[in-house]
Amino acid sequence: MDTAAATATSGRTSPVPVTGTGFAPAPGRLRTRTAALLGPRLLPYWTAAAFFAVFALISALRFRAMQTSSWDLGIFEQAVRAYAHLRAPVADLKGPGTNLLGDHFSPVLVLLAPLYRLFPGGLTLLFAQAFLFALSALPVTRTAVRLLGQGRGLAVGVAYGLSWGLQKAVDFDFHEIAFAVPLIAFALEAVVRGRWTAAVCWAAPLVLVKEDLGVTAAAIGALILVRARRAVPLAVGLTVFGLAATAVTLGVIIPGFNGSGSYDYWNKLSGADGPAPRIPPDTAVRTLLWILLPTSGLLALRSPLLLAALPTLGWRFISHEPHYWGIDWHYNAVLMPVVFLALADALPRTLVSARPWVRTYAQHLPAAVLAAALALTTTLPLARLTEAATYRKPPSATAAERLLERIPDGATVEADIRPISRLTDRTRVFWIGDTQGIAPDYVAVELRDGRKPEQALDDAGQRHPQGVYSVLGTAGGVAVFQRTGRL
Repeated sequence: MDTAAATATSGRTSPVPVTGTGFAPAPGRLRTRTAALLGPRLLPYWTAAAFFAVFALISALRFRAMQTSSWDLGIFEQAVRAYAHLRAPVADLKGPGTNLLGDHFSPVLVLLAPLYRLFPGGLTLLFAQAFLFALSALPVTRTAVRLLGQGRGLAVGVAYGLSWGLQKAVDFDFHEIAFAVPLIAFALEAVVRGRWTAAVCWAAPLVLVKEDLGVTAAAIGALILVRARRAVPLAVGLTVFGLAATAVTLGVIIPGFNGSGSYDYWNKLSGADGPAPRIPPDTAVRTLLWILLPTSGLLALRSPLLLAALPTLGWRFISHEPHYWGIDWHYNAVLMPVVFLALADALPRTLVSARPWVRTYAQHLPAAVLAAALALTTTLPLARLTEAATYRKPPSATAAERLLERIPDGATVEADIRPISRLTDRTRVFWIGDTQGIAPDYVAVELRDGRKPEQALDDAGQRHPQGVYSVLGTAGGVAVFQRTGRL
C-alpha cells in the first residue's frame, strides 16, 4: 500500500517531508500546537515572561550606565551579602555595624543569599526584583482571563504589567517590597477563587517582608471572612496572626536589633523631630485618583478586594513624611495587584448590570485601562527602551568604573550614590559623612555642579581630621581619595 492509500485508510494526516531534515509537522498540527501555546492557560505565563524580560532589561541598562538613584540598592546588597556569607545582615551604609533587622524587619531577604553567593553584585538584586514583579503578573492575568475571557483578560494583565506603580518601583533601585507584590497577588487570586487555605498560605509570609505588611495580611484575613460570609477559622487566625506579628515586630524584635532600643520610624507618625505636617486634602485626592482612575476607571471601588489596600494607604496618609503621600518611587507597587484584581473581580458583575450605560462602560473598560497604561508609559521608565541612547554605555560610566576598580577588595570606603553601586559587593562601604569616627581607607565621591576635586579633598579632610588623604584619581565625574597616613 502506498503512502497516499495508507493515509486515506488510517484517516491520519501524512507528515510533510522536509528535504535534508526528515519530517516536519503538518500545517494543521503546527497551528494546533501554536494555538495551545498561546491559549488561555499559558497566556498568563507568557505575559509574566515578557514583563520579566522588559523589567530586567531596563534595570540592567540603568545599572550599566551607573544611574542608580539612591543608596537603597547598596543598603540591601550589604544585607544580602552578609546573609550569603552566613553573617548578620549588617548594612554599614545605615551606620557602621547597623543590623538591618533593627531598621526594617525583612528577613525574607535571606532567600536571595544563595543566588547572591553565586552571582555577587547589585545586578543580582535588580534581576530578582524584576522576576518578582513580573511573577505577580501571572495571577493577575490568570484571574482576569478566567473571569473576563482571553481578550479582555489579557488587556487587564498587560495594563497591570505596564502600570505606573510597578514601573516606578522597577526604576527606583531594589526594595524588599518586591517580595510582597507577588505574595499579595497570589493571595488575592486565591480569595477570588474561594480557596481560603491557599489565600492564607500566600498572605501569612507578608509578616517576613516588612513590619507594616502584617496589617495587610490581617486585612486579607478579614477579606476572606467578607467573601466567605461565615467564620473561616484559618482567616480568623490570619487576622490575629498578622496584627500580633506587627505588634511584636514593632515592639520587641526591631527594638531588640536597634542600637537605640526603639523603632526609628515612629517619628514619621508622631512628628517628634519637629513640626508635624499633615497630608493636604488635594494631595490625598490626587494620589487616590492616580491609584484608582487610570488603573481601574474607579471600578475597583465595587470590589471588597480593595480592603487589602487600606493598611498601606492608612499608614502613608497619617504619616508626617511628605515622601509617603505621593506617587513617586516604590510606595505604590504593593497597591497595583490589589487594584487590578479588584477590577477583574468587579467587572463580571458590572457587565450584567441593569443599567445599559454601566454595561457599556464595563465592556470597554479593559481596553481603556490598557490604553491608559500605554499612554502613561510614554512618560514612564519603560519609554526609555525606545531611545537609542539607552543602549549606549556612557563613556563617563566606563571611566568611573575603571577608577573605582583601583580600590582594593576589602578596603573601607566612604562613598555617595554613584560609587556605591560598584563597591558594595567587594568592599566595606559607609555613607558619606556617617563613618562615626572611622577614617576610611578611601573616599569616593561624585563631582556634581562643577565641584572641583580640590574642594572634595578638602571636605574629606575636614570629615576625617585624623587621616591624611591624597587624590588617587578623577574620572567620569567621580573622585577617589586614598588615605596615605594619620595625624
